[in-house]
Amino acid sequence: MRDAFRLTLSLALLLATFACGRGLESGDLSLSVDKAGSLHLVSAAAKTPLIQDAATLSTLTSGGSEVAFGPSQVSGQMCSDAFGKGSSMVFESSSQKGLVREVSVTAYDNYPSTLVVRAVYTNDSDEAIAVDGWSVCCLRVNAAGDDPCFWSFQGQSTEERDDWLLPVGDGFWQKNYMGMNNSDYGGGIPVVCLWRKDAGVMIGHLEPNPVLVSLPVRKQAGEDFATIGIVKEYDSPLLLQPGESLETCESFISVFTGDCFSALRGYAKLLECNGVVMPQSEPDAFEPAWCAWGYERHFTIDEIVGTLPKVKELGFKWATLDDGYQIAEGDWELTKERFPHGDADMKYMVEQFHANGLKAELWWAPLAADPGSSFLKKYPASVILDKDGKPQDITWWDSWYLSPVDEDVIREQKALVAKFIGEWGFDGLKLDGQHMNAVAPDYNPAHHPDDPEKDVRELPDFFKMIYQTARDIKPHAVLQFCPCGDCFSVYHLPYVNKTVSSDPESSWQIRTKGYVLRALAPRTAYYGDHIELSDGGNDYQTQLGIGAVLGTKFTWPKDNPHVRRSYLLTPEKEAQLKNALEIYAAKRLSEGEIVPGLYDVGYDFPETYVIRKDGVLNYAFYTRGPKVEQVELRGLEKGCKYQINDYYNHVDYGVVTASDKTVLDVDFDHALLLEAIKQ
Repeated sequence: MRDAFRLTLSLALLLATFACGRGLESGDLSLSVDKAGSLHLVSAAAKTPLIQDAATLSTLTSGGSEVAFGPSQVSGQMCSDAFGKGSSMVFESSSQKGLVREVSVTAYDNYPSTLVVRAVYTNDSDEAIAVDGWSVCCLRVNAAGDDPCFWSFQGQSTEERDDWLLPVGDGFWQKNYMGMNNSDYGGGIPVVCLWRKDAGVMIGHLEPNPVLVSLPVRKQAGEDFATIGIVKEYDSPLLLQPGESLETCESFISVFTGDCFSALRGYAKLLECNGVVMPQSEPDAFEPAWCAWGYERHFTIDEIVGTLPKVKELGFKWATLDDGYQIAEGDWELTKERFPHGDADMKYMVEQFHANGLKAELWWAPLAADPGSSFLKKYPASVILDKDGKPQDITWWDSWYLSPVDEDVIREQKALVAKFIGEWGFDGLKLDGQHMNAVAPDYNPAHHPDDPEKDVRELPDFFKMIYQTARDIKPHAVLQFCPCGDCFSVYHLPYVNKTVSSDPESSWQIRTKGYVLRALAPRTAYYGDHIELSDGGNDYQTQLGIGAVLGTKFTWPKDNPHVRRSYLLTPEKEAQLKNALEIYAAKRLSEGEIVPGLYDVGYDFPETYVIRKDGVLNYAFYTRGPKVEQVELRGLEKGCKYQINDYYNHVDYGVVTASDKTVLDVDFDHALLLEAIKQ
């Protein structure tokens, strides 16, 4: 799968290695083989065995059943490749059907506690073999009596818009399919983290493009373990011809302590070796944003322009024109209802944004076109078709999916970016819609019927085109990506310089999505979305504490008469907003560094995050349960004195001297934001 220099060890050295009971060691993770050929994976960090012994790390199914392979021949290699220098164990075995399996497991010097797994199946027979599917990195993870049995990160996307961090107990099952799970929802982060209080294990794949696999997690009642793995199921059997080989995903197993943050940070570093590199945001991306969506689709120019002085007064630096300016999805010309003078009206609005010292952002839902739109009449072959020749639906927009590899789509949508940024004068784009996260295989004969998954693999290239086009015109353009309710496709992150909590269902989701995204892309701005989507519509403590960029969609001085819910900026709401904006401007925690390992976001109570900024440790404590009367301040230097302040409520807690366990008496029932300033 990549060019590499490999040096095979001598048989004598290998025999000596295994005779001594050794195998591969990588940080806290070791792999060995016993005399019976069984594999043993051991985490040194775990207080009790974390991973049950496995017969193999990869299987293949044919004819509805798993193919049986004979004993493995084991060899060793040294290697040097994109991940750096390492050492490998290679297991080669054969089946009666004539299949040869080669599984290599590699420990790299630069990535401790991680093993990279590669499997290749070769048809060494004279006849074609029908392959139903394969699996890799399938493990049984032992429970240890914790409640819940495990906490987890699971990266699937469905219309349920579930939490990304989930407890796993008896009866738990989640497929984590990385393709389309509903008409609009699919893709995600091809990783599973499963952890106990003492240790955890992570598996995932490292391919440079999306792959249609599942990462199922199951915990059955009565069993003292959960199962995880990476599974490929072909829609119809794949015929492996004589002499042909089939490679599974390049995958990995890692062990870790604490929650998933450090594990995900390590995963992102591995991905970078394969070309999936996370961006560093523009400074402008960290500025707070006001969005006109409070006026919804029936906004007027006067309403938006009339709100700008208040937006400026409060200290916002961005203003977003949201959905409703266009004729239809796919036809992005201006509607005469709201823009009677066409482009001149839009340019006027952007000029007013700029005149108030605001950068202008435009909402857009790329890759969607409404049936009957002028675009589809002009380019009828531009859509993704299913096996029956029907267009793929985007239910939310009542639209059809456009193919991200169609030449007409690419050319026309690239021209739109040039119009939005170059002609209308916008400074950034808000790309919106859960449909952007993934696409289904494309069977349109006008595209590539011999390779229907090409759309799936090359979807990130479409967003790369948008990103590069915008920044070629305005080098400091900000691209916000909002896959509403999805777990972000990790393959789109390199072409985004502003992530977002993306229509969160709760403040817990705002916090935990930010935690995950800041682990994967720590230099990328994370936008908390409209504060009106948080618990109570005013949970600034969540956005500030996790280091999110503040946002709102307030209306002022009155609501649009067509909206069903009021977002009017009342004096009470304005006071809360001013307080939050003043704190944000002073502390800029969105540009700080999350400190991992001090608290476990799943098992510790209260739920706690720590951000280091300008030498100050900033603690954010949250409870969704009982009132909290004491908190522990972890991470302070023993013997040093610290001034402790509640920076949200402006309360002075005095000076504490850090000890082995620094405890502070408090009194809160939702959130507490503290700063510890070394004296």
